[in-house]
Amino acid sequence: MERVERKDKTRDIARDKPRDPSRQPPTGAPAAGSEPPAGAGDRMRDLISLCKRRGFLFPSSELYGGLNACWDYGPLGVELKNNVKSAWWDALVRQRDDVVGLDAAILMARRVWQASGHEAVFTDPMVDCTACQGRFRADHVTEELGSLEVCPNCGARGTLTEPRQFNLMFKTYMGPVEEDAALIYLRPETAQGIYVNFQNVQQSMRLRPPFGIAQIGKAFRNEISPGNFTYRTREFEQMEMQYFVEPGENERWFDYWRERRWQWYVDLGLHPEHLAWHEHAEDERAHYARAAVDIYYQFPFGAHEMEGIHDRTDFDLKRHQEYSNKDQSYYDDATKRRYIPYVVETSAGADRATLAFLCDAYDEDVVEGDTRVVLRLSKRLAPVKVAILPLSKKPELAAVAREVREVVRPLGTTQYDETGGSIGKRYRRQDEIGTPYCVTVDFQSLEDRQVTIRERDSMRQRRVPIAELRATLAADLAS
Repeated sequence: MERVERKDKTRDIARDKPRDPSRQPPTGAPAAGSEPPAGAGDRMRDLISLCKRRGFLFPSSELYGGLNACWDYGPLGVELKNNVKSAWWDALVRQRDDVVGLDAAILMARRVWQASGHEAVFTDPMVDCTACQGRFRADHVTEELGSLEVCPNCGARGTLTEPRQFNLMFKTYMGPVEEDAALIYLRPETAQGIYVNFQNVQQSMRLRPPFGIAQIGKAFRNEISPGNFTYRTREFEQMEMQYFVEPGENERWFDYWRERRWQWYVDLGLHPEHLAWHEHAEDERAHYARAAVDIYYQFPFGAHEMEGIHDRTDFDLKRHQEYSNKDQSYYDDATKRRYIPYVVETSAGADRATLAFLCDAYDEDVVEGDTRVVLRLSKRLAPVKVAILPLSKKPELAAVAREVREVVRPLGTTQYDETGGSIGKRYRRQDEIGTPYCVTVDFQSLEDRQVTIRERDSMRQRRVPIAELRATLAADLAS
């Protein structure tokens, strides 16, 4: 059996430049699909180690050896991811008059997935290696190695089977009998729950196009080749918004949402030079899509998609109208016109966005000769907003420190740390988890009722009266 050396090839996904040159990323931004920078593998390993050590992410079912491509968010991870989702919901729903929320069921009628096309065509080409028993996506092997002649795992030549289609939806059964009539699927996306509720939401909320329906929820895909930490998993969470517009207005709103979604990431701290556009070529878009563009982020393992903005035309509502035999049109009583709205979709991954914010925030610097690891997370996203650190465990000092914690608790998640170690070591622990501010209670606090605020990024310290502490920190966190 001939074995060959594996060669690294990078997928070329930047086929087209952005349609509008004014929206191109700044000079120096990564080309979508570009190779990771030198040392990126070490950086990713360091980040994964930090996530496990500090309680951001754990391998699912680790007690029993783990479950491939499934992850559990620990105490700090769930706070971070919830902050990402809350920031998305705030920007898409709470701060707008034209978007409302929805939480559709994970289990939906099988007919939904027949209408959407998922049951028939939601597949990936799969090949197996007869030598190492590995299983791979055929298109990934071709992109990486140029052909299907060589196994990407063991390097054996001529051992890959012919490609066969593999449906990515997880199957289950509703009711006591496992038969085809009872077959349903775990949803592979959240968008269909929005489409089938279009009439319910529009009529109950008395909405006129243009308007959007937003949803955050779990989705499931039986990926053949998951990996890259939490980037590609079999269970994940989506943040999707479907914006319903009058035909002819879709191009304008596509450009609008393209601009807004890029800016959301920048406003929350991602460096613009780490972002890039990928415009879908005509042969890459779904047949019903007029236009599609992805926002790519330069992860340590390469530039990959975080979010897609798509002009889906009227395909989705028409399909559900056809399969349900129920009218999905909108009647405009002002113009006396009836039409099926076009849809502009923004579809982001909550897990991918969380990973991007972690990667972008991870930093190391040298303080007094020692390497300091710090997560420079946006204050809005930081899982812990304020840490209270009494200088010692003595009862009189602990009493004031706990009083201080109650003062700042309304500002968000706090930590109280009186564990062993110097105050410097405790600062470092908070730096590693991205806490913007530490409040130190010392023996002088017993006399002057003042505490020390220490800032994460600058490490600057200042004394503040306890009576003014909450207002001071509230202003700092909002800045």
